[in-house]
Amino acid sequence: MEKSIERLAGDSEGVAYEFPVFRFKGSDAAAPTAYLQAALHAGELPGTVAIDALMPMLAKAEAEGRVKGSITVVPWANPVGRAQYMFGELEGRFHLPNRVNFNRDFPLIDKPDTALLPAEDRLPTVDQRLKARLLKLSVGHDIVLDLHCDDESVAYLYVPAVLWPAMQDCAAAMGVEAVLLWEGESGAAFEEASLHPHLSAGKERLERFVATTVEYRGIADVDPAMAEADAAGLYRVLVARGVIADPSMPKPGRFEGVVSPLENIDMMPAPKAGPVLYDVKPGDRVKKGDRLATIVHAPGEQGGRVEIFAPQDGYILTRRSHRITRKGDDLVKLIGAKRSEDARSGTLEA
Repeated sequence: MEKSIERLAGDSEGVAYEFPVFRFKGSDAAAPTAYLQAALHAGELPGTVAIDALMPMLAKAEAEGRVKGSITVVPWANPVGRAQYMFGELEGRFHLPNRVNFNRDFPLIDKPDTALLPAEDRLPTVDQRLKARLLKLSVGHDIVLDLHCDDESVAYLYVPAVLWPAMQDCAAAMGVEAVLLWEGESGAAFEEASLHPHLSAGKERLERFVATTVEYRGIADVDPAMAEADAAGLYRVLVARGVIADPSMPKPGRFEGVVSPLENIDMMPAPKAGPVLYDVKPGDRVKKGDRLATIVHAPGEQGGRVEIFAPQDGYILTRRSHRITRKGDDLVKLIGAKRSEDARSGTLEA
């Protein structure tokens, strides 16, 4: 394993950011290669601890000569966001100076050639330079895994529809419970920027290519058992796709979880502000008309509660981790059997 340090110039003289990159060199130039990164939203740490648990497995495979394709690992992908504390709370989703999501507005290039990326010294802000650097590290790999998490959630994947069902083995290997398929644009998120250079490739190439955003449950789901289980799933993907040789590992079976187009998601915005009392949790199945939550908008007063009901039969994918809501906040992601009346394509959230 080789470790290097990436250094980014900040937006003021004397300010810079650093993050480590780990590389495992493959023994077979024809084998698929893999890139894994975590914590692009700097406060989302289930993927970071999963990588921590994965690293000894990769080191063992390397020592035994079983790493066939090169592997690049970035456990902390966003040093800029990691430095953004406000009043004791980490704000790692948006770059505070320009309020841009760290997982939006990545450069889109038409083929997997890093020479097409914009020169960093011409990019005006450090978040733009970070995005260009991460693509420079990832472009050219056959497997690109971007590890995130939701608020409170089951484990699920965002997968470009063009890569499905070829990626069923990856979903099964990871042990996730649901897959959301998206088409069109996603605000130039990292996943879209990873896919974009390959869209003009033939079907055979796309069937060998993997790009996905992995949502590892909720933001508080950071513990040893989950990290070990997630690491095992990542390892199974690398074995299944031929990056690592491990004859003891069985091939993943068919994915049996929920698969849905993004347009079937009901987000359930809050009609009032106040405390939220949930009746459902991630993984629950509901019928049309079931109560999902109650908002206590005028405590102690007659008529001071408003109830939220399921608009269709479905599966509760996520719910918000906070227990006080503003009017209009999305409270749950409900995967329905049909298109939502409030269908959103490309991205569900800002």
